[in-house]
Amino acid sequence: MNNKFTFIDLFAGIGGFHIAMHENGGKCVFASEIDKFARQTYKANFKDISPEIFKNGNFNEDITDESLNYKDIPDFDILCAGFPCQPFSNAGLRKGFDDTRGTLFFNIKEIVKAKIEENKNNKEVRIPRVLLLENVKGFKNHDKGRTYKVIQNTLNKIGYEVTSEVLNSKYFGVPQNRERIFIVAWHKELIKASEFKFPHGLMDDDQVIYQKSDRDELAKQINVGDILLTNNELSILEEKARRSYTISERLWAGHKRRKKEHQRRGNGFGYSLFNSKSPYTSTISARYYKDGSEILIDQKNMINREDRPRKLHPIEAARLQGYPIDSWYNIPVSDTQAYKQFGNSVSIPVVNALASEIKKQLLKND
Repeated sequence: MNNKFTFIDLFAGIGGFHIAMHENGGKCVFASEIDKFARQTYKANFKDISPEIFKNGNFNEDITDESLNYKDIPDFDILCAGFPCQPFSNAGLRKGFDDTRGTLFFNIKEIVKAKIEENKNNKEVRIPRVLLLENVKGFKNHDKGRTYKVIQNTLNKIGYEVTSEVLNSKYFGVPQNRERIFIVAWHKELIKASEFKFPHGLMDDDQVIYQKSDRDELAKQINVGDILLTNNELSILEEKARRSYTISERLWAGHKRRKKEHQRRGNGFGYSLFNSKSPYTSTISARYYKDGSEILIDQKNMINREDRPRKLHPIEAARLQGYPIDSWYNIPVSDTQAYKQFGNSVSIPVVNALASEIKKQLLKND
């Protein structure tokens, strides 16, 4: 394959998979994203990297659109999808393919199946080699494990070997405690691999950690200070935007009150405070724009900053997910949309490591 491969980017968000695949020699031939603000960010950042998908109508808005013929999607080697987790019926294990109908996984399976069926009539049509899917950590246990089993069985039936692993961003060089499940599937007839060794982290020299038990000892050292703007940089950005990222007295009082109430009830919910020396933050989520409670930056003892914490700046949220915001990546949307987008995204260093290993382990002889 000369280290080159093609991929499609489903439920593409703002392009986390796209960046990782592109950096590993991949060419995007089709992308799909339904959210209009995410589409805006995606196009702003990839119109020069992958101009063809925008020029030839392969930047799709709705993967469930009945007017989209899956046979018309260009041939691809890898399918990437951070697909939404929707309920599957309890009869799933008996109903097989049909049980995915009404879920967005159904569309993933139908796209792959369309290429397999086309190949039967025309051997020049490429069968997808690898699928890389991402979801929340609890996905494997969703509906007592039935949801994952349906997906596994469905992919097995159309010729794919399936494996999965929960990976944590904090072991890949970004200071965020973010656990996500990644599912890797490869076509059994086209790729003769007995297993896929997941990368569980990266060392200081970016060497891969394959043993989960070695992560804590060998992973590169990081802290929250690595992603924070300097006080001066933040002040300039605040002045330019005519707003402050320090939360209001009222919101701060509400956060403290709610935390006390949760503590009285014996649970750990409430705001989370971090500083530059913290090893990592908690997981940034799509709701971060609401009150910032999961990641607040402590400003005590900071010169010319109020004695209240602040939210992350969108630039810091981008860095927290490993986006190349300091070199070429742009944020063309409001802060509210940016927080949603980065909260919904994959962490790029994790997907980058996966893309590299997929290429090395599964596409090596293709």
